[in-house]
Amino acid sequence: MSVTAGDSEIAPRVAATPEVMRTRSWSDYALLDSGGGRKLERYGPYTVVRPEPQCLWTPRLSAARWAAADAVFDPTDDDEAGNWRFREGPKESWPLAWGPVTFHGRFTAFRHLAFFPEQAANWAFLQGAVQAAREDGGQPRVLNLFGYTGVASLVMAAAGAAVTHVDASKKAVAWARENAELSALTDRPIRWITEDARKYVQREVRRGSRYEGIILDPPKYGRGPDGQVWRLFDDLPELAGLCAELLSESAQFLVLNAYAERISGPALAGLLAEKLAGRGGQIAWGELALEEDAGDRAIGMSFFARWTREGAP
Repeated sequence: MSVTAGDSEIAPRVAATPEVMRTRSWSDYALLDSGGGRKLERYGPYTVVRPEPQCLWTPRLSAARWAAADAVFDPTDDDEAGNWRFREGPKESWPLAWGPVTFHGRFTAFRHLAFFPEQAANWAFLQGAVQAAREDGGQPRVLNLFGYTGVASLVMAAAGAAVTHVDASKKAVAWARENAELSALTDRPIRWITEDARKYVQREVRRGSRYEGIILDPPKYGRGPDGQVWRLFDDLPELAGLCAELLSESAQFLVLNAYAERISGPALAGLLAEKLAGRGGQIAWGELALEEDAGDRAIGMSFFARWTREGAP
């Protein structure tokens, strides 16, 4: 541990090297091939082509295999907007599963399919962390900020957590509720909150609320339901500090994830180290990546930093 002489403050230990959390194929998802600025994926029964500028290499599968995809996203700008082309007409939604959770895949207007498959590596961590906390006794309380369509919330609820799910989008929260029904988890203790994440956290701090785990997955830019503006580089430091105040004495984890191109794992780790000074524990940092079926190529999708208390998984 890092302890300053004459000072009782204990800083979290920041890992010296990055970690790559790889999402590999599972029954309802696979990264089949990539290259030429695109990726070919399988979502349940459908194959999908989406842009991915990082894929500077050459695809391995035949052009005919790519051309046979069920859906192709054509971007119109650099902010993920564009249009879908379908081989046999659009599909509104269809069920997918990961572990104990079932959720809808959807072709959204912003190139993703209503969830982010690279987050499966985080889901596995969260599932294990909640199960470990349950073994220590009691039901851990977990806060999921910018929770989107709720897959992480449902994974933790299925593992035994009491979850508070917060997102500013009514549509996203409605989809999350539908996913809870699809997963047969409507009887679990999940609070669905449609509100600006920063506003909600500020109120929770005033209330003196505490959580054993927090997931913070903010966008680069966004708007709250009342027009509140979120800018990652301007607003994340304050929100991370407020989240640190919400951690209980027995807190297990705080997971911070960001997709902004100008952010990095060390930057996120440095922010958590500052905001969690005095707690000890350790901070891992690095990237979430999608691994191709062949196993020798991977696409880095987002950066993360993860604080865990001493002895936590």
